[in-house]
Amino acid sequence: MDVCELCEREPVETTIHHLLPKEMGGTFGPTANLCIPCHKQIHALYTNKEIAIRLTTIQELKEDEQLSRFLKWIRKQPPTKLMKIKKSNERKRKR
Repeated sequence: MDVCELCEREPVETTIHHLLPKEMGGTFGPTANLCIPCHKQIHALYTNKEIAIRLTTIQELKEDEQLSRFLKWIRKQPPTKLMKIKKSNERKRKR
């Protein structure tokens, strides 16, 4: 068990998030340990192209308007809670 670098909940199971998506050249770049809900939320809201352009640090992710609303909510959830994350309608249209 670990601490999520984005929502700062602990102890949570974490996954490795490439701050610059692998398909955009980030295979060997910096990574962050994120809980599963935070990691899924990022990819549900944004395409890899959007992430590569403006969300390549933990600070940029935390300051993002849509993501910060999610973080405010998830910080109140117990670390054991796994929730269903759906792609936003806007993200679905961007394929």
